[in-house]
Amino acid sequence: MSLRINDTAPDFTADTTEGEVSFHNWIGDGYAVLFSHPKDFTPVCTTELGTMAGMIDQFEARNTKVIGISVDPVSDHLKWKADIEMVSGTPVSYPMIGDPDLAVAKAYDMLPAEETAGEGRTAATNSTVRSVFVIGPDKKIKLSLTYPMTTGRNFAEILRAIDSIQLTANHKVATPADWKQGEDVIITPAVSDDEATEKFGSFERILPYLRKTKQPG
Repeated sequence: MSLRINDTAPDFTADTTEGEVSFHNWIGDGYAVLFSHPKDFTPVCTTELGTMAGMIDQFEARNTKVIGISVDPVSDHLKWKADIEMVSGTPVSYPMIGDPDLAVAKAYDMLPAEETAGEGRTAATNSTVRSVFVIGPDKKIKLSLTYPMTTGRNFAEILRAIDSIQLTANHKVATPADWKQGEDVIITPAVSDDEATEKFGSFERILPYLRKTKQPG
């Protein structure tokens, strides 16, 4: 069965470029981004890992850890890191999971259970290992995105989504299309008008079911 929003993220223990990681313990009481790659030494993925390396401070400011995964072994990841730094100008400071037996890729439903590991696998063979998962402190999946191999991921959008997820976790609000930090938010239907006035002060009723207010916090 596919993983869905609010499913518990599969736990695992794996070797990484920073040593062995027990995933749920590693997440701790914050958020985490797990982003996957079909093969080391591939062009689009090299730019993605480098971009993430340059943005790591922005994720850390949101109490969010970052971990990458590729189906190749950690020994290859360590060599790949040099290429990533050369292209991006920034060293990779977050762990990269080695998954040569495909265990994590299968646990996260990025590859079918019947797939078998082996040196004959190519990036095309592993093309569905191109997902991003945002996982909360409760170890539940808050967001998942899957990209084709030829489309580089937009990490600014992932940051924007984390901002929304964290805001709505702390306040009874939702965020509208294309929302950015500081813009108005939507009061959820579960909040009565009286409660909305108490929590947020004034609000704008656009439709009977659509009320907007200033971003709290």
